[in-house]
Amino acid sequence: MLKENFNELHIFLVVARERSFTKAAGILGVSQSALSHAMKQLEERLNIRLLTRTTRSVAPTEAGERIIACLTPRLTELEQELASVVQVSGSTAGNIRLSVGEHSAQSLVWPKLKPFLKLYPDITIELVVDNGFVDIVDGRFDAGIRLGESIDKDMVAVRIGPDIKMAIVASPDYFSGHSLPQTPYDLQQHCCINMYLPTAGGRYHWEFEREGKPLRVRVEGQVTFNLLTERIDAALSGFGIACIPEDRVTQYIKSGKLVQVLQSWCPTFPGYYLYYPSRKQHPPAFSLMIDALRHVD
Repeated sequence: MLKENFNELHIFLVVARERSFTKAAGILGVSQSALSHAMKQLEERLNIRLLTRTTRSVAPTEAGERIIACLTPRLTELEQELASVVQVSGSTAGNIRLSVGEHSAQSLVWPKLKPFLKLYPDITIELVVDNGFVDIVDGRFDAGIRLGESIDKDMVAVRIGPDIKMAIVASPDYFSGHSLPQTPYDLQQHCCINMYLPTAGGRYHWEFEREGKPLRVRVEGQVTFNLLTERIDAALSGFGIACIPEDRVTQYIKSGKLVQVLQSWCPTFPGYYLYYPSRKQHPPAFSLMIDALRHVD
């Protein structure tokens, strides 16, 4: 029975993961009608309903979730064994799915992955950029990349970058009409460019520190963005004061396009880490990727 149902089970897992027949069809390279027909045959053969379909969404039923929980670890083991066989034959291949924040993707991950992927053309990587705190297990990611302080204790963590520091900046035009803030509390009298974090309660509260004591300040302003690039552009365009990773605005500070303030109040944060659930054995492609991303002091 397994041999007869294997293709349909694979289709079911992809549809359930993507929550969409359209996306699954694109990934598998088949038509939506073919996917729908395959799922109908599988459900009739097993005599159970695996997916709940509406006009807007697709989700696994309780029985479907049980099958997913049963199949996923077994397919992972199979993929690892197949990858090991491929490595022995002289070519490393594999598919890796990563959840990454925008800043780490731009400053660390993609620059390190470019030479890695050229070295291993049979390894494919899906890089999903999201500034929220994603559950990598529920999202079916192989690993995630976040700041060290944000990683759960039950995850294996590998440092991939140096410590980072935030910079409080605004354009000279903005400061020509506003006084320079002397303390973080002064920011409440300024127009600030906010960052939206959906999984952190909405707007990001700016973080500061003085004599080892943390301080968080809620600021207000005309614009709020969920993307880093737009916050930098808004600061350069004179819309107010922004809180930006220092490495992304160093060039603008040196050129005089941005003015940095409150340097002594800005703490240093643990850098970015790649994290993943503990496993007994990793596919060779995954292990090679870790080595490529690992931070070297």
